[in-house]
Amino acid sequence: MKSLHRIVLSWGVICLMVATTFAGEFNPVLDIKDAAPKWAKLPATDGKHYAFEDFKDKEILVVVFTCNSCPYAVDYEERLVAFSKKYAGSKVGLVAINVNKVEEDLLPAMKQRAKEKGFTFPYLFDETQEIAKKYGAGYTPECFVLNKERQVIYMGAMDDSPDAEKVKTQYVELAVAAAQAGKLPAKQETVAIGCRIRIERSRRNRSGGK
Repeated sequence: MKSLHRIVLSWGVICLMVATTFAGEFNPVLDIKDAAPKWAKLPATDGKHYAFEDFKDKEILVVVFTCNSCPYAVDYEERLVAFSKKYAGSKVGLVAINVNKVEEDLLPAMKQRAKEKGFTFPYLFDETQEIAKKYGAGYTPECFVLNKERQVIYMGAMDDSPDAEKVKTQYVELAVAAAQAGKLPAKQETVAIGCRIRIERSRRNRSGGK
C-alpha cells in the first residue's frame, strides 16, 4: 500500500512539473519566449478581415483581449487609443480581440463602440473563441507583447492600476521599449485584472444518450 502511495505521489509531482514547464507564472498556457499563437482571417469593426500575418510589417505587436461589456475593459479604452496614437507610424502595432458572445459584445455592438470611442486600431471578433484559448487569456483586458521574432515577451495587465489616475508603472510600454532594444523586459508577467472572458462550455448530456 505504501508503494502505491509513493507511486501516486510521484506521478502527481511529475504532472505538476510538466504543467509548470509549459505554462507561465500566471498564464495557464504560454510562457515567456514562447511563439505567439497565430490566427486566420478574423472580421474587424472597420469591415476588413485581419490574420496574424497581416501585421508582419510591425516589429513589435501588442495583442489585447478586450470587450465592450466589462467595466475594466471600458476603463482601458482611452488608454488603448492613446497607446495606438503614441506609436502611430512606427514599427509598433496594436490589435484588440474580443471573443465574448453575449449580445453586447457581438460584432455589430463592437462596430458601434469603436466608432463612438474613436478606436485607431483593429478591433477583431473571434466567434470560435479559439484564439483566446491558445493564448491562455482569461480576462479582459489582458495584454501580450510580441517581439520581432513573434515571441511572447510580456503578458498580463497593461499597467499597474485600473484607475488611470493612479497608474505608476506602464508594463506594456516598458515591454515595448525592451523589445525595441532587443531585450526582455524586467517585468515579464503580471496578473491581468478584469472580467472573466466568457468562454462557452460544452454541456454534458445527462440523459446517457449520444
